[in-house]
Amino acid sequence: MKLLTYCFQGEEGVGLLHADGTRIAPLAGLGLPYRTMNELICGFTEKTREQLLAAADAAFTIPVKEAEILAPIPHPLQDVICLGLNYTEHAEEAAGYSKEAFTKKDRRYAVYFSKRVNTAPGPDGVIPAYTGLVDRLDYEVELAVILGKDTRDVQPEEVSACIFGYTVLNDVSARNLQTAHQQWYFGKSLDGFTPMGPVITTADEIAFPPDLAIRSRINGELRQDSRTCMLITGIDEIISELSRGMTLQAGTIIATGTPKGVGMGFDPPKWLKPGDVVECEIEAIGVLRNRVE
Repeated sequence: MKLLTYCFQGEEGVGLLHADGTRIAPLAGLGLPYRTMNELICGFTEKTREQLLAAADAAFTIPVKEAEILAPIPHPLQDVICLGLNYTEHAEEAAGYSKEAFTKKDRRYAVYFSKRVNTAPGPDGVIPAYTGLVDRLDYEVELAVILGKDTRDVQPEEVSACIFGYTVLNDVSARNLQTAHQQWYFGKSLDGFTPMGPVITTADEIAFPPDLAIRSRINGELRQDSRTCMLITGIDEIISELSRGMTLQAGTIIATGTPKGVGMGFDPPKWLKPGDVVECEIEAIGVLRNRVE
């Protein structure tokens, strides 16, 4: 299933996307009481799944072209958990740009950081340029994992049962702030720096661990082109390790890292500028398209 958050005739809702991608079935019309994606994830049961799968074709009442598609989770319940330097070639290009800021001291351990998200832009949303504050604006296409239940002390082989679904996330980064402060939180947490979408594809639709094509394009130019199976620290390891010492709540979003081809990896670097169109695409999920303004 592909689930999304939309705005239609001034009202925001959660819906099921038809297989042909042209129509939306509002959950309210299916007799489901969930007003937000967070409510759906936290209240999701096997009965909910059965109701969604049994939805009649006639229930798809909103044409996609007449609705505004928002980020599937416009307001995450907590900061997004992120993985840094989790594709080998990206780790190398990052170290080439700034050895001090991006060298991974011990490759046995994952690099974790968090990203504050007040409101996530959706597909066709805007990435703020922050002219005067940011002079090295960069993009990072990432597979984001969304947990479907509270998770604590799980073994790697138990992780797949904890996942609600997957979406596309662009970990927009202000490299000048990231390197100046020698930590990543500020340079990655400015308002508008976490576009997501266009949908959540539920975990039952994607074999685990995901092996999906992942790409980004800037103004149509292919920049990143890899597969999600190339993660250094896999999703099973990530969630198992984090859950050893903390409870990962239902609705937690984990961004798993980006492959090579980000702006800072080029010589000279290719920074984003106002007017640029950034397209982040992951197979089986869709295309997240945002304009820099």
